[in-house]
Amino acid sequence: MMRTRPLKVALLGCGVVGSEVARIMTTHADDLAARIGAPVELAGVAVRRPSKVRAGIDPALVTTDATALVKRGDIDVVVEVIGGIEPARALISTALEHGASVVSANKALLAQDGAALHAAAEEHGRDLYYEAAVAGAIPLIRPLRESLAGDKVNRVLGIVNGTTNFILDKMDSTGAGYQEALDEATALGYAEADPTADVEGFDAAAKAAILAGIAFHTRVRLDDVHREGMTEVTAADFRSAREMGCTIKLLAICERARDGASVTARVHPAMIPLSHPLASVRGAYNAVFVESEAAGQLMFYGPGAGGAPTASAVLGDLVAVSRNRLNGTTGPGESAYAALPVSPMGDVVTRYHISLDVADKPGVLAQVATVFAEHGVSIDTVRQQGKDGEASLVVVTHRASDASLTGTVEALRKLDTVRGVASIMRVEGE
Repeated sequence: MMRTRPLKVALLGCGVVGSEVARIMTTHADDLAARIGAPVELAGVAVRRPSKVRAGIDPALVTTDATALVKRGDIDVVVEVIGGIEPARALISTALEHGASVVSANKALLAQDGAALHAAAEEHGRDLYYEAAVAGAIPLIRPLRESLAGDKVNRVLGIVNGTTNFILDKMDSTGAGYQEALDEATALGYAEADPTADVEGFDAAAKAAILAGIAFHTRVRLDDVHREGMTEVTAADFRSAREMGCTIKLLAICERARDGASVTARVHPAMIPLSHPLASVRGAYNAVFVESEAAGQLMFYGPGAGGAPTASAVLGDLVAVSRNRLNGTTGPGESAYAALPVSPMGDVVTRYHISLDVADKPGVLAQVATVFAEHGVSIDTVRQQGKDGEASLVVVTHRASDASLTGTVEALRKLDTVRGVASIMRVEGE
């Protein structure tokens, strides 16, 4: 039997995502009511520019006083899509204190202060849901938090930023340089005027922190995530990748150590074999590959950004927390019981592709191989090409720690026969 009194929803932010949330709430009102068991009513919309015309939204609902809106006391669910740390953090905390459950898409805030917000939600007996914070419309957080709750996740490997995947895919498919591909992404609206958060890996690092925390039942903050951007990736790197049967992706990688005693979280460009499912993810799409003990290998794929896809994830959370509200219950909160330490990047073990500019003369390969051996780094393959006294030497290692590889490269730079290190890239997905 459906309850006639509506659940009241406050919307914080009415930009690309917020406007889509409001539109879907209106156009799908009957379906949402049937799925929840009660109507949902948009009770207020907090914005910065109230004079802007917002199609389908009653101007009487629009306010610039977000704090007053979340303090009203009659709000059942607050949807936060304004982003950033403040005032979002204060508004979410205030909403929970005044009895509202919260649905958020704020990856940066959750990566930085998720533990405190979860604690506030638990203290006040309310829900904090954030499916839209990672990978847009792709159902990912709920499967990790609920569907795989009885399994042991060992690795999460994914493309979680559509802008960077579009750029790298364009470089791979057309031979374009980084700047040319970025310019096209900007012209098509895939990249912001200031793309730093995307191309330097900040966006992906925040998502990696959230995913690692859920997957490993451990608190992982943004500061725990090793981050490298992709601005130094070149067309030559893609040529080298193709010679190895690989492509290059900016990956978020969350791993449990083989002994199970620690975890790592990192974001960086990496070569990945063309045979791996993630290698075929094209354009601005996202995909996340999950490896667990019982379920095995799972892949989640779909649009990772955009107004309508992100709003889809927000509305899914809205339905879930509204049902909980009607039933007087809450869904799963933070699970951090494992409390595993987060290992530094130096402990991470992977394969490496190193391209060196060297003198084209006898004995160079022997000198380079000796340096690798002295630092305990085993070589898998070597390829050398030379002309007019100069040569390029490409070395692919077996698995080695980041710390040992760093020491190897420092020693290589001291050799008279090594003119420079052209590139270093990790090889993942094997």
